[in-house]
Amino acid sequence: MSSRSSFSTPIALLAAGALFLEILDGSILTTAVPAIAADFGVRPTDVGIVLVAYLIAAAAGIPAAGWLADRFGVRRVLLGALVVFTLASGLCALAPDLTVLSAARVLQGLGGALIVPVGRLAVIRGIRPEDLLDAIAYLTWPALVAPVIAPALGGVIADTIGWRWIFLINVPLGVIAVVVGLLVLPHGTQRRPGPFDWTGFIGVMVVMVCITASAEMLSAGAPRSGAWALCLLGCALVAGMLVIRWLRVPGRLFDLSVFRLASFRVGNVSGSVYRLVITAAPFLFTLLFQISFGWSATAAGTMVVALFLGNVAVKPLTTPIIRRWGFRAVLVFSNAAGAATLAAFVLVGPGTPLVLIGVLLFLSGVFRSLGFSAYNTLQFADLDAESLPHANVLSATLHQLGMSLGIAVAVLCTQLAPSMNIAFLLAAALFLFPLIGSLLLDSDAGGRALTKISKG
Repeated sequence: MSSRSSFSTPIALLAAGALFLEILDGSILTTAVPAIAADFGVRPTDVGIVLVAYLIAAAAGIPAAGWLADRFGVRRVLLGALVVFTLASGLCALAPDLTVLSAARVLQGLGGALIVPVGRLAVIRGIRPEDLLDAIAYLTWPALVAPVIAPALGGVIADTIGWRWIFLINVPLGVIAVVVGLLVLPHGTQRRPGPFDWTGFIGVMVVMVCITASAEMLSAGAPRSGAWALCLLGCALVAGMLVIRWLRVPGRLFDLSVFRLASFRVGNVSGSVYRLVITAAPFLFTLLFQISFGWSATAAGTMVVALFLGNVAVKPLTTPIIRRWGFRAVLVFSNAAGAATLAAFVLVGPGTPLVLIGVLLFLSGVFRSLGFSAYNTLQFADLDAESLPHANVLSATLHQLGMSLGIAVAVLCTQLAPSMNIAFLLAAALFLFPLIGSLLLDSDAGGRALTKISKG
């Protein structure tokens, strides 16, 4: 039987690079906020709208990605998204004031919203189950690396060549991505989808915007205002009505039947909570180092790079490890070990040797990389080709929510805990939910993705 891979490595590299740009832009501006505020003559808190605008636009646009990819083809939609993202980055760099910058960030977020699910679909559509682990490995590293290096990178750029270069750098990279896409993306991938579900799309957009906005209210330190609670209550009502509608009306925006598959359900429900926690962790680390230890932003950002080194070091081993021990064992281990590593920071203080802190961060990076790779692959392992496009968009929507809520949950942990160290215990406790989900998995879950075709 042929050993030739059923997915294109150049397309996988293109999608990974595009995903990296999109995810990086969602968080890189955090440390550049003071510089932007000083440049525009506004308060740092006023610049928060620039961060929120991107997240909300990205969250709102994702649900339309599947229908657009079917209607116009993966090639056209992905290239169009890259062009929009690149042009919007240029507009952000040239923005004369906060209003223009916020508007450009909305446009950038809409382009990024399509990059995530359509880029992934370009890689996994038509793939054989046994090649899924190898393909997802390309698409996992951007989500692991970008949030870790973003704060340090944003701070260095803002302190040296200026915050506008955060966006200017995207322009040549975006142009390269478009040129590569023109060369490697196949023609004729469009299908004949049914009518677009405008009611469902608008409803999902409202839910995504409300949840993201609520998360940003919490991360802004306003948990007592009550506005975030009303926002969440409203989106819960809308979400309930949408679920009832999708269960009764054919041709819906999301195919909820995929949740009957335990692998998809665990990969996305438990997986979203897992992504939430590992997104919150780097933020908690930097807060601990700066607030409790009194380190500079540069020193804190440099130390957190150890997390990135753990991600990279274990990456070549994640696929062999998952194939050797299976999804269930790897997920149980990564959740339990991840919780233990976070909880260990309760005992870390200003006098703790830097080497020990670095080792803990490195191990945390190793465990998060293992779990992330396993969840990202498991969710698609048992899907058929017909269900894949809708499931892909549904999972991208849930992933965006998980990552959007991550920082808010980190802030909430610090507000509820009597000290920064205890906040790590609260964050570690969140691992219990995905840990239980992984324990309930069958030992052979996602088995098709664990089998390699024999060479011959």
